[in-house]
Amino acid sequence: MSDIKRVAVIGSGTMGVGIAISTICSGVDVVLIDLGQSSLDAALGRVQGYLSRQVEKQKMSDSEVRKSKARLRTSTNLADAAGSDLVIEAVFEDITVKKSVFETIEGAVSPTAILATNTSALKVADIGADLAHPKRLCGMHYFSPAEINPIVEVIRSETTSPATIAAVLPFLENCGKTAIPCKDQSGFALNRFFCPYTNEAARCLDDGLGTPAQIDAAAKDIFGVPIGPFAVMNIVKPRINLAAVRSLASLGPFYAPAISLQKCGDNDESWNISETGPRIDNASHEQITQRLKAAVFYAVQEALDEGVASAADIDLGAHKAFGFAKGPNEMMLEIGKIESQRLIANATLVL
Repeated sequence: MSDIKRVAVIGSGTMGVGIAISTICSGVDVVLIDLGQSSLDAALGRVQGYLSRQVEKQKMSDSEVRKSKARLRTSTNLADAAGSDLVIEAVFEDITVKKSVFETIEGAVSPTAILATNTSALKVADIGADLAHPKRLCGMHYFSPAEINPIVEVIRSETTSPATIAAVLPFLENCGKTAIPCKDQSGFALNRFFCPYTNEAARCLDDGLGTPAQIDAAAKDIFGVPIGPFAVMNIVKPRINLAAVRSLASLGPFYAPAISLQKCGDNDESWNISETGPRIDNASHEQITQRLKAAVFYAVQEALDEGVASAADIDLGAHKAFGFAKGPNEMMLEIGKIESQRLIANATLVL
């Protein structure tokens, strides 16, 4: 049983609203905080839309919907996080913004409140570097859509206390989430390979191997995913994906963002995946699939070498969070060590 009964979610964007929905539907009170009232109004519309669909699908009763809605309130004042047992920050992926939020929040909540960041790739220790009590800060990285996706990475930094992790695990279980324990390294367990996967897709585009639609089709063939990397980037927004890719740049040149991804993300554009173009030839299709596998395997092997997460947890996350038919480690085992190492060695040759 979780001791967390009241939660503050900071940020009413896509992720913040999804986290709030997941929480109120699990019987926990939430205050959703955002400095913009218009953003909060839009968030309430999203909550209502989700709950209405649950009734239509006969997954929730009218009574359950009323109770869930009653558990949610909104505010434009960070001070209203006071009284929360857990504060989950879900603002834009910018370390300066996140540190500023926690500086204010730490002074508003009780000394026993747990603090969590929903960062997708930034190091938790860096975000909490200026906190008076960094031991109560952990990472809780939800995956989109957070109201549906079952995976949450739980990140323990060098300063996070065991008690903090012990407090959030039953809360997540109560919310129907599967926790993936991670070391505090850029990209954690899952974006560590998923960002290179989307980035390599953009590099294939830069090299003229196919259109976004054709590269998506190749990715679906090889990984068994329901949608390809460009379609995923359009859902999460290329500018957000670019920010996550850039946060991995310190890990080495392999992680540097592709030219087309930088252009698309910096201009806040979306990929055109409606036109396939002429039929892609077999050689190009094979080259795309080989490069996508190489990028994923390279990043996964590095994460394993660094002890970021277990092979089993990485595969579990790949399957449940991203829809991979098989996890990267399972795929490497199937093709054998020699072929896996060949692909890993080739991963950086296209730079």
